Amino acid sequence: MAARLLTHYRNQVLPALKEQFNYTSPLAVPRLAKITVNIGLGEATQNPRLMEGAVQELGLITGQRGVINRAKKSISNFKLRQGVAIGCSVTLRGQRMYEFFDRLVNVTLPRVRDFRGVSAKSFDGRGNYTLGLRDQLIFPEIDYAKVEKSKGMNVTIGTTARTDAEGLALLKLMGMPFRN
Repeated sequence: MAARLLTHYRNQVLPALKEQFNYTSPLAVPRLAKITVNIGLGEATQNPRLMEGAVQELGLITGQRGVINRAKKSISNFKLRQGVAIGCSVTLRGQRMYEFFDRLVNVTLPRVRDFRGVSAKSFDGRGNYTLGLRDQLIFPEIDYAKVEKSKGMNVTIGTTARTDAEGLALLKLMGMPFRN
C-alpha cells in the first residue's frame, strides 16, 4: 500500500507542477529524492555513551538504523582524533521517506512552541531544503524520561528540482508550512 503523501503527490502535486512550470513529461516534474537526518555530537569525544543514545533515538524517529559518522582528520584544537565517532545520520528513500515527511510536516513541526512556519530561505540553489531542529523531543516517538541530553538535528530534503523556485513550489504543494 502506497504512503498517503505519495498518493497525494501523484494525484494533486504532479498535475499542478506540470501545469505551473509547463513540463512536457511527467518524469521532468520535481519529486522528493531522499531525506537525510543528521545528528552532530561533538561532545561524544568525551562521553561515548551519548552516541549510542543518539543512534537509538534516530532509529525511533526515522524507523531505520542510523550510521555512525567518524572524524576524517585529527584536529588538536577540538581534541579530536581521526576515527572517533562524532555524529550519526540516516538516509531515507522510498516509502519510509514519504512516511517520515508526512509525520514531520503534520505532527512534529506543529508541536514546536510558537511555530509560525519554516523559512523559505534555506534552499541550496539546486532545489534541496535543509531544516535545523533544536530538540529531538518534538518527535512523539521519543520518551522524555529516557533522554540523557537534548540533541539538535538537521533534516535535509533532497529533491530532483533544478532551481529553488521549483523546489519551493514542490514542498509547498506537499504541505510544508512556510512563513509568509
